[in-house]
Amino acid sequence: MSSGNRAIVRERHGALRIVRITHQLQFNVRMSHQWQHAILPPLILIQSNPMHLHPTDTAPAPTIADRDLLGALEKGLLVIEAFDQDRARLTISEVAVRTGLTRAAVRRCLLTLVHLGYARQDERHFSLSPKVMRLGQSYMHSARLPRAIQPQLQRIAMAMQEASSAGVLDGDDVIAVAAVTAGRVVSSTLQPGTRVPAYCTANGRVLTAWLPTAELDAWLARQDMPTRTVHTLTDRQRLREELARVRAQGYALVDQELEPGLRTVAVPLRNRRGEVVAAMNVSVHAARVRIEDLLDRCLPMLLQAQEQLKPLL
Repeated sequence: MSSGNRAIVRERHGALRIVRITHQLQFNVRMSHQWQHAILPPLILIQSNPMHLHPTDTAPAPTIADRDLLGALEKGLLVIEAFDQDRARLTISEVAVRTGLTRAAVRRCLLTLVHLGYARQDERHFSLSPKVMRLGQSYMHSARLPRAIQPQLQRIAMAMQEASSAGVLDGDDVIAVAAVTAGRVVSSTLQPGTRVPAYCTANGRVLTAWLPTAELDAWLARQDMPTRTVHTLTDRQRLREELARVRAQGYALVDQELEPGLRTVAVPLRNRRGEVVAAMNVSVHAARVRIEDLLDRCLPMLLQAQEQLKPLL
């Protein structure tokens, strides 16, 4: 097993890969509007008594010896993750190229997934089936962090009639672990399981601004920072300065850097020890809400939720 593959198994937030897989399926099946309403609410509207929560989900995972890792499971997850919104149907050869696995290994993984109902086969092509959604539901219903945050997201989204979501850092990206949209949909990225780059998102800047210096230096050094819109910040030094400002002011404001029209403000969520474990945001359409109004109306509610969640995380 390669060192790169071992690192995947040892991911700090390994369970979040299941949420990411679920989001890939949502795109792959090209959901209709009705299908979204039928499937997504069980993932999004998770009801739970927050007073019964245990310590945060974000504690570092213990070091695992190589002999205790199950290579077949790792390969199966890699194969599932090979599918995304741009590659909903893949051949064995295409999956092999995307995963770095042999064609023989990919073939066995895909046939096993088909046998178990997690994938479908159409002659030479394979695709994920809706059964993969069960994996994401298992995480969303059992994880403590989304259950603690969800009521606050619901309150903010309903009060503002906007979209509100929470996410955690997963390598160079942010994964949304909970989301609520009220009124008009602002962006397809505002769903549980969505994976977005950290460098050009408000949640991402909040989560990276509080990284230890050595971790932040390493994170910045490996960023490609492609231009996504005319507003995207792509200079490492300027991003470092922006992250310092985020840390000083206690929130991040990102204006149309991820996609045109998407304007977002985010705050860090800390646990009882003061550690940043997640980020929470409100997203609006730039044509409807000015930056001043976003800060005046939405930021106070986010800061209030930040304080109320601290004892629960």
